[in-house]
Amino acid sequence: MEAITMNRTTTMTGARAVVEALLAEGVDLAFGYPGGAIMPIYDALYDVEDKLQHVLTRHEQGATHAAQGYARATGKVGVCLATSGPGATNLITGIADAQIDSTPMVCITGQVPSHLLGTDAFQETDVIGISMPVTKWNFQVTKASEIPGAIAKAFYIARSGRPGPVLIDITKDAQIEQFDFAYKPCKNLRSYVPKPALDMEKVKEAAALINSAKKPFVLFGQGVILAEAESEFKAFIEKAGIPAAWTIMGLSALDTDHRLNVGMLGMHGNYGPNKLTNECDVLIAVGMRFDDRVTGRLDQYATQAKVIHVEIDPAEIDKNVKTTVAVLADAKEALSALVDEVKWNTHDEWVQKFRACDKEEERKVISEELYPSRDVLSMGEVIRRINERTKGEAIIVTDVGQHQMVACRYAKFTQTKSSITSGGLGTMGFCLPAAIGAKMGAPEREVVAVIGDGGFQMTIQELGTILQTGAAVKILILNNEFLGMVRQWQELFFDKRYASTELINPDFQLIAQGYGIASSKVSKRLELDDAIKTMLKHEGSYLLEVMVGKENNVFPMVPSGCSVSEIRLE
Repeated sequence: MEAITMNRTTTMTGARAVVEALLAEGVDLAFGYPGGAIMPIYDALYDVEDKLQHVLTRHEQGATHAAQGYARATGKVGVCLATSGPGATNLITGIADAQIDSTPMVCITGQVPSHLLGTDAFQETDVIGISMPVTKWNFQVTKASEIPGAIAKAFYIARSGRPGPVLIDITKDAQIEQFDFAYKPCKNLRSYVPKPALDMEKVKEAAALINSAKKPFVLFGQGVILAEAESEFKAFIEKAGIPAAWTIMGLSALDTDHRLNVGMLGMHGNYGPNKLTNECDVLIAVGMRFDDRVTGRLDQYATQAKVIHVEIDPAEIDKNVKTTVAVLADAKEALSALVDEVKWNTHDEWVQKFRACDKEEERKVISEELYPSRDVLSMGEVIRRINERTKGEAIIVTDVGQHQMVACRYAKFTQTKSSITSGGLGTMGFCLPAAIGAKMGAPEREVVAVIGDGGFQMTIQELGTILQTGAAVKILILNNEFLGMVRQWQELFFDKRYASTELINPDFQLIAQGYGIASSKVSKRLELDDAIKTMLKHEGSYLLEVMVGKENNVFPMVPSGCSVSEIRLE
């Protein structure tokens, strides 16, 4: 297929138009699974294999998570394709995950011919209705002539402002129909304002509060990464001398060892950031949405503080926490302006309060987690060994559960876009396909997938995608033979009634062997370092299973329904 020059009119099918539109948007990698209603598009993809690589995942959910991993590692829009009916509905979990975690993604689904819509035809579902609550925008194409405009709009909406997933559903007759194609990228839409204009008066109000604060505290989320505002954020906190803590989605926006980085917020976050939230006098939130896992009880959250919220999405302002000053703007623009307005300052005594909390947490939690005295291996010491080998330069992708909290707490990062996890939706099964997408988006970087034995089995079939693509993902299974996080809650709050949480697992090494993936298994501390070294040095993909304590718990912990001040160290 000869490439089409942008804006030149050429007669072609709707299916070929889809492919040309993707190429015009700079797409060179897509994930998906074919089927009857999307076959014409796959037939058109066959002609551009040298320009647009399609990765055949083993499940449509895997395609969405792979597209998410690709987007999070690269900052580009992830693309996935699926057929109608069950193919389309299998995308929904990944779409919902992308929506709540602000991940730019364009999903293209095939649909039954337009004359059969609404007749309960074979493999027909109302994917537009189903996906509407979990997409930033969706649209059904019934005519080939609608395809260029729909796809241009999809990419513009997905990547602009607060990013998110978009779904385009294309009937089979629209894919086959011929029309005169021309492509024009979308640059604006009437009534859609993705990036609010920066109000300098609000910036000055915020700066005045910051300059007069005795105990200012910054919370930063993924908005810093999405706005590519890492350097501006660093300059801001260094000039104002403010301690900063991160949400799990904001992890890696600031070096984990930066002198003003005081750790992780939330239910299993660090002691100081949670405890001292209710002591600060000015709370500055940048690119985060005050999720309930961060705030705990809202009626007891930072009630003493004046709150500044830097946020691009107006829907997030005052949604959970009442603000004193709202700076509605792109984080990069807002932080650039704030740097000029804030005064040089140090808050050494205030920062030292966080460090004092660190010492208490070190004594009661961290020391035993990273350097356990017991014979049984801990998740924390495994992550510590990974840190020692990767020196904070790897992309670490995590699934959901205890291992996720441990990895987020203890992993070290020296560059942005290095921590990829399912935050808002908490999707088990996210990690393996997301790691594949991340590795294919950033092949020059080491990608380590940290997975629990439960979540691994939810998308274990994506080992087939590794077999077919050769993606050199390093898979680290932290196996405690339990659904660990649920078991922890059952221990603490349900009298150790372990209902349906203990796992009888298969032989993961045999499964890896079946997919042509090298593997090993360790259960002893003396074996651990050499096993990690072997995994990371191996040229291709590798699976390392580490047997860890069956009933180890993750602390600190803010119990559900409690204030962040009630954080427990044991």
